[in-house]
Amino acid sequence: MTTMNRVSFGGWPNCVRLAAGDLELIATTDIGPRIIRFGFAGGPNLFKEYEDQRGLTGGAEWRIYGGHRLWHAPEAKPRTYAPDNDPVTWEWDGATLRLTPAVEASTGIEKQIEIALAPDGSEARVLHRLINRNLWDIETAPWALSVMAPGGRLIAPQEPFRPHSEWLLPARPLVLWHYTDLSDPRWTLGARFLQLRQDPSRATPQKIGFLNRQGWAAYALAGLLFVKRYAALENAAYPDYGCNTETFTNADMLEVETLGPLARIPAGGAVEHLERWSLRRADLGDFSEAALTRALGDL
Repeated sequence: MTTMNRVSFGGWPNCVRLAAGDLELIATTDIGPRIIRFGFAGGPNLFKEYEDQRGLTGGAEWRIYGGHRLWHAPEAKPRTYAPDNDPVTWEWDGATLRLTPAVEASTGIEKQIEIALAPDGSEARVLHRLINRNLWDIETAPWALSVMAPGGRLIAPQEPFRPHSEWLLPARPLVLWHYTDLSDPRWTLGARFLQLRQDPSRATPQKIGFLNRQGWAAYALAGLLFVKRYAALENAAYPDYGCNTETFTNADMLEVETLGPLARIPAGGAVEHLERWSLRRADLGDFSEAALTRALGDL
């Protein structure tokens, strides 16, 4: 059974807490839409919290805040960086929490996040929606970004191995940014998994994107494993040369990002992008390919 109550968290007095089983999720309503905490009750927050931004509201400056947010892709300034510093409307029907901010004045886009926990606490269903409130069509893609607490690592699957003698076509795009440096020791590109380690001692940013047909990405931190599951739609046109998954890190945090397809949204129309989150305790050993294969074999 999911319970809902109002709480103060992170300096914001009007947050909404959802809990089921051992799982706990907190969303802000003084700003947003934003999920600021995800974890086991009484345990650490898997999401990054920016201490210097706790409790801040208002203003025209975009702030990262931490937690989980909804953007629209492809990334561009100022369009993507519309601030989410004002209160949101929230609705609770006993099973689903809906967060709706005012329409973005600079883009005419209305964002919504809907959150529902499985009654046994095994999963959170996070639905992201972009609604076109303009009088004309727009083209964009929903982009869901989880800003993870420092000290962990991203783990994402490679595409299944197929020998050269049996398969000649490429498996997927791997997309690099101008500042991507694959010689950086935070990267581990293995046969079965792609890993990116968050290192607070390294300030230089790193980012890659890829098409992930396996439908999951994970973040491991302090014996916990946060997993996102999401779709890879065949023949869809994804942003950034075909990416439905992206990851970014710097000295503060690591982002686990997923994207929906680019779509032409008519006036009054909407697009949606669904993530399913789970959290479990996991011993991933030395993060070798063998250790990860044993620990993640059921994903």
